[in-house]
Amino acid sequence: MQDDEPSLNIPSLLTLAVVSFFVLRWFLNRDDSPSSGGRPRGRGNAVDPAQVEQIIQMFPQLSVREIMWDLQRNGGSVAATTERILTGRGLETPPPSFQPQITLPSTSTQSTPTSRTPLVSKSDAQDLISRYNLKGQLATEPGPDAPTSPASASGWSQNKEERQRLLQKRRDDMILAARRKMEQKSQAQPK
Repeated sequence: MQDDEPSLNIPSLLTLAVVSFFVLRWFLNRDDSPSSGGRPRGRGNAVDPAQVEQIIQMFPQLSVREIMWDLQRNGGSVAATTERILTGRGLETPPPSFQPQITLPSTSTQSTPTSRTPLVSKSDAQDLISRYNLKGQLATEPGPDAPTSPASASGWSQNKEERQRLLQKRRDDMILAARRKMEQKSQAQPK
């Protein structure tokens, strides 16, 4: 007569061990994922200083804390943070309990040579007019409805030097136009 009781054999034990391994691994990794309630745990808290620096260089008006909060919430995606800023949605104000774990390079740590450009405060920052030597053009700048030169309207040139010159002129014109708009805006604001 045969046994009516099922017995455990080696293949069923191996299957049980593999399934148990994956279940335990899933439960342990789930606690480290940044999607658990918006609060990453473990090593997910650290935000890469290079990413923060990159966003600060693009948008110096934003606070480091807001940038770090948004990077932490979206898993360190610079593209997602930049997209949120450019679409006008802005960055959320971090809660008071949010304490960033990294510090940006200070003046004492900038003495060592690095491949990245160091962060510059707004008071030490060089404005675009002095960076590109546009002070002479600022004084002799044409009015806002002055016609553009015929060379810039002709299109793309085959000559590399001509393209370079046209692009530099276009850059200079954009900087000067932005300067004019800022001056008009500051004059329009009551003091």
